[in-house]
Amino acid sequence: MAKKKAAKGKESLVVASKVKAYVKSKKMMTSADALGALSNRVYCILDCACERTKANRRSTVKPQDL
Repeated sequence: MAKKKAAKGKESLVVASKVKAYVKSKKMMTSADALGALSNRVYCILDCACERTKANRRSTVKPQDL
């Protein structure tokens, strides 16, 4: 599970303007902390997918790994 605070030293993996526009289209607002938490969640998802890929003796991450 992703940490609540943005990981120091890691760049964001999300496009803030796109996330904010999507949330706004749902008639909601986005807090500044939400973007860091979302990016951390993406890192976590990708880390798990990479582990699964290695466990299956592949070097290509596929949709089923996510």
